Amino acid sequence: MRVHHLNCGCMCPVGGRLMDGVSRGFAGQLVCHCLLVETDGGLVLVDTGFGTRDVERPYERLSPFFIHFNRIQFEHRYTALEQVRSRGFSPRDVRHIVLTHLDFDHAGGLEDFPEARVHVLQAEMEAAEMRRGFINRRRYRPEQWDEVRNWRFYERGGERWFGFEAVRDLDGLPPEILMIPLPGHTTGHAGVAIRTPEGWLLNAGDAYFYRHEMDPEPRCTPGLAAYQRMMEVDRPARLRNQERLRALANDRRSGVRTFCSHDAVELEALSRLSTGWRPI
Repeated sequence: MRVHHLNCGCMCPVGGRLMDGVSRGFAGQLVCHCLLVETDGGLVLVDTGFGTRDVERPYERLSPFFIHFNRIQFEHRYTALEQVRSRGFSPRDVRHIVLTHLDFDHAGGLEDFPEARVHVLQAEMEAAEMRRGFINRRRYRPEQWDEVRNWRFYERGGERWFGFEAVRDLDGLPPEILMIPLPGHTTGHAGVAIRTPEGWLLNAGDAYFYRHEMDPEPRCTPGLAAYQRMMEVDRPARLRNQERLRALANDRRSGVRTFCSHDAVELEALSRLSTGWRPI
């Protein structure tokens, strides 16, 4: 099983290092860290970032609030579709898409892979369909998935995985790929765990945003701390799950490598370690 780390979106919000911790200029840099997994049954995408239609018709698909707030850079090279092709694959080779959640910067490329089966927690789809409140009406964009026909929904309960509940036996997927419910950022938010020859990878999605939140003495940039508070639906659950993830990330015996969706430094490090491919 080979794992490719992809950057399927670039966002440059105002704030520089107050946002991402490293940028020296006016703007910070956030990525959309997705995975492309080669399995015996075809390719699996974990999240899709922004899609082709988002790039070509952003104001028909996305909220102007988030387009400008996040200063989204709309370029075809960042789409999962282009990055799958650049690695010598066809879009038809993508048989499954596993979503951490349905936010606009995670689900925008779903319709670029019309033959894929899409896996998500039931609670997330229910929240996305209701779209209650200012943020939820703008974060969930039905235009991004209204043509998807092959859905698989899952309840949050399951067997244990390093102290977390785990949804196993995902329909059509190998047993090495699990969904780990991590509510808080959204109601049906989940991490995705993948067992590789080098150990477990845990894509924690938006359960945290900044790499140093996983330090034994956690810290976060002011910009990302504020953004997480703005986007959360359940603060106690979000903070509780961050604490549990932190304990796992600092347990060397676990063999689990944890990363989030938007930290560019994490993406660069994992790209070098895992595949030899550098993110675009």
